[in-house]
Amino acid sequence: MTRPLALLLVLALAPVAAGGVHYSADEPNPLPAKWRGFLLDLRALRLAANPAAGGLKTATPLRDSYLAAALKLEAKKARTADEAADLGALHIRLGQPDKAVAVLRPAQRDNPDHFRLAANLGTAWQLAGDLDQSAAYLEEAVRLAPDRWKDAEKLHLKLVRLRAKEKKGADGLDALFGEKPPADALTLVQQLCVWLPADPRLLWQLAEVTHTLGDVRTAANLLDGCVTELGLKSEDARERRKRYRTAADDLDRAADHKPFDGVKFASARVFPRRFDTSRLPPIDRTRPNPLPWGALDETEIGRKFTVTFLPHVAVLDGLTVSVSGYMQPAKADEVSEFVLTEFPVGCWFCDSPGLTQLVQVATDSGKPVPQVRGMVTVTGKLALNRTDPERLLFAVTDAAVKLAE
Repeated sequence: MTRPLALLLVLALAPVAAGGVHYSADEPNPLPAKWRGFLLDLRALRLAANPAAGGLKTATPLRDSYLAAALKLEAKKARTADEAADLGALHIRLGQPDKAVAVLRPAQRDNPDHFRLAANLGTAWQLAGDLDQSAAYLEEAVRLAPDRWKDAEKLHLKLVRLRAKEKKGADGLDALFGEKPPADALTLVQQLCVWLPADPRLLWQLAEVTHTLGDVRTAANLLDGCVTELGLKSEDARERRKRYRTAADDLDRAADHKPFDGVKFASARVFPRRFDTSRLPPIDRTRPNPLPWGALDETEIGRKFTVTFLPHVAVLDGLTVSVSGYMQPAKADEVSEFVLTEFPVGCWFCDSPGLTQLVQVATDSGKPVPQVRGMVTVTGKLALNRTDPERLLFAVTDAAVKLAE
């Protein structure tokens, strides 16, 4: 086995928000989405609201885009109802529910039959801690919701009503369904998780729905994320986590490695991938070129390892590039080879990157460099892999590594 493949296997096998949040520029794909893409998008949404919660000292690209859009709308002297709904949604996504309420409340009062204003305001009040106000506006959201959103809005309203009746500090499983969840339960709970991406009890609910469907491995992985990534303290959740993990391990010991195929997924990711290369500077053959993760993620992998890179990335093959990310795995004191990821991976069950989110790095002349947990910038020669399925798609060789500025 080659070293690059071994590195990939280490990574792959490691323990791996209307009511809602209706923002016109974030038109989602149909749900349910495949687990890897869903969990990556969920984490990106959490980091957009609070980068520090993921160990980041700098804003993420998604947070930057939300901030830019919010500033543009805030600069307007007069906003339409749609624009107010968007600005409120952006404040929610940025982790600013009080600012969202301040924008949405007067706009909704002036436009009482505007669905997105009512839905976003319901979510803003929930995140601001006023569940009674939240329920009142979610009732309006259910009344006004188009057919596409009505069932999810109803479930969100049910969630808020249940939690409004709880004692302070309750951390049990929300009784959203009976013993047998409805056929669309996975779709609905995924939608609630997208609207409320930092809610560990919703992720737990998703694990239970998944377990009911028969996917014990994913249920165990989701509960791992609830506990390790989102800090869920529920003893019930921890007991179920242990039980589901044991069942998943039993499958592995029995050499039952057949992937679960009992769910028909509607999309690969929550949101359509869209990367605007026109915002990048022209390619320069004399100095390092920025290598954006969004551009790498546009890579398509077809049958028999047919790889299609974004044209901008293809032209960079063999040129000097610069990319910032996090060293994985962070174990040894010094390394001359490592894998770079866009975000630090707090839980491999929840955050395991895909092939388009990994860059293999080899230092200049094999010179060891210190392992660090903060963001680093890697500068070196880009090598694209078009033919060998046992290697990563992207490599940076002869690399210099320094702490990101």
